[in-house]
Amino acid sequence: MKLIEVLSKNDERAFIQVHVLINEKEHQWIRPLDKDVLSVFDPRRNKHLKNGEVIRWILQDHKGKLIGRIAAFVNKKYKNKGDKFPVGGIGFFDCIDDQPSANLLFDTAKSWLAHRGMEAMDGPINFGDRDKWWGLLTEGFHPPIYNMNFNPPYYQKLFEGYGFKTFYNQICWSLSVASDSHQLDPKFYEAHKEFDGNPDFKAVHIKKNQLPKFAEDLSAVYNKAWAKHEGNKELSPQQALKLLNSMKPVLDEKLIWFVYHKDEPVVMWINLPDINQIIKHLNGQFGIWAKLKFFLLKTFGKNDSFVGLVFGIVPEFQGSGLDYFMIVEAEKLIKSKTNYKKLELYWQGDFNPKMLNISKNLGSKKSRNLITYRYVFDREKPFERHPIFS
Repeated sequence: MKLIEVLSKNDERAFIQVHVLINEKEHQWIRPLDKDVLSVFDPRRNKHLKNGEVIRWILQDHKGKLIGRIAAFVNKKYKNKGDKFPVGGIGFFDCIDDQPSANLLFDTAKSWLAHRGMEAMDGPINFGDRDKWWGLLTEGFHPPIYNMNFNPPYYQKLFEGYGFKTFYNQICWSLSVASDSHQLDPKFYEAHKEFDGNPDFKAVHIKKNQLPKFAEDLSAVYNKAWAKHEGNKELSPQQALKLLNSMKPVLDEKLIWFVYHKDEPVVMWINLPDINQIIKHLNGQFGIWAKLKFFLLKTFGKNDSFVGLVFGIVPEFQGSGLDYFMIVEAEKLIKSKTNYKKLELYWQGDFNPKMLNISKNLGSKKSRNLITYRYVFDREKPFERHPIFS
């Protein structure tokens, strides 16, 4: 076997091709856009690269056939609650069903990370935000949502055969929103009655022509609800506006909601159409013709699924039922004015029981499980799972 560091454009193409060769026989796989993968390694497009370094390798067999790939990351800002030593990351792992080949990839990444002072490695993770390319799929091998990892089932055996242990599970949920097939739990409607008609409270969906205003509201709720949680920094109104503008080409106004108390934003719920239903037709490309095809499919095609990305409620209204009020208001509009039939909630860590309970209370069902694994280099050190949020 031969390991090759990714240095040239040809190497980059091979890095992409490994993923295609390994997964193309998996019927549920959707090829991600090449540009989305390559942007992770582009300093001009990935601001996180300012805080560390990254390396990639491809693996060939004795005949020169591509049989694997891996990336390793050192990110100074990557931290998890309870970490007592520096942890690096690995990601974009692909490999044939062969433990020695996988071990060579893992060993190479481990050596590179140890040389830079890391004492453990987590994977498969992304050099960047946790809403992309995070975790190994172990349950729910159906078509992935946008920028979600997909892999053959045997990858779990390769990781665990090397010695990786589960650091935390990432649970995804799905929920039918078809008008005649699902009703929320009665307590949602009971909570809705508590606020319905009260002029101090209103639930509204976003308007594309008012994005600067909603960006300020998004920033306000996010900073109160999430900024103090592990690994999260405050989100400025400018950053929120940049985020909303990036969503604008696919944004559906009826899928992003806010609740206001006396005109102050206190709850938010951000969803987007599942654009992977379009991307599956593009074969990884996004040049001018692919963009035209994307536009036509988005405009005239049918998309019956949307994805829940972010949910937040400011501390003073947590447990009040105000989030239930918002969800019922959204349900009425989505069922009556759209063609969506399914909502999938993006992953929630098993260390966050409060969020898991919200998903269960919605009446949703577990749709996938991904795992973030950890490998501690000193095999004598006790392994500790991710602490539970209190």
